[in-house]
Amino acid sequence: MRRALSTTMRVLRGRAATIAADRERTGAMLDRTGETGEPAVRVWTPHRQVAFGRRDAAEPGYDNARAAARERGFEPVERRVGGRAVAYTGSTVAFAHAVPVESPRTGLDARYAAATARLQRALSSLGVDADPGEPADAFCPGSHSLQCGGKLVGIAQRVRTDAALVAGCVVVRERDAFASVLAAVYDALGQPFDSASVGSVAAAGGPSEPSRVVDAVERELVGDAATTVERVD
Repeated sequence: MRRALSTTMRVLRGRAATIAADRERTGAMLDRTGETGEPAVRVWTPHRQVAFGRRDAAEPGYDNARAAARERGFEPVERRVGGRAVAYTGSTVAFAHAVPVESPRTGLDARYAAATARLQRALSSLGVDADPGEPADAFCPGSHSLQCGGKLVGIAQRVRTDAALVAGCVVVRERDAFASVLAAVYDALGQPFDSASVGSVAAAGGPSEPSRVVDAVERELVGDAATTVERVD
């Protein structure tokens, strides 16, 4: 029996007390969307960490990469969405948009296109004229990124039979700290990375306050939908 799709959207704000609890909240958000058909959006600043992809975990240098992150004050974790390692400095903004799907084999490109356009509009509203694409040897290399003086945004998807999670990150400021830890991590993994490929909203002329980026991205992901707001704590 086909689910009735909701006309409202859940909006989750804030972050949980620990990295593990915070990750659980995003996972629970996706589960609920799959069960109810109600889309959900979460835009926030995660705890300081390096999130490794599954391909990273298969590399011979994975343990050394985790140690390199920890030595620099970044907790190493493994995520289900996306490819290679991404850093969260505490000012890096993460976004997650959970949407119901009728088939895991359709809609992938449309969801990527929609997310890219929405993130591009969010950055434009902040005075940053970002273009699709990324420089060579960028962090978490992929086909769905935005750049302006370096890579600012990476977008990935996790698709299940009942729901998809379109997620990613926005480098707001602290690009030196972001690039420095990833240089050590990618070196340990034996993967190419150019520190100069990292951009930031602040370096591109936008605001350095993560809260302003959170508001702009949330506004674009929600669009005209009616919302119910929940606090994450």
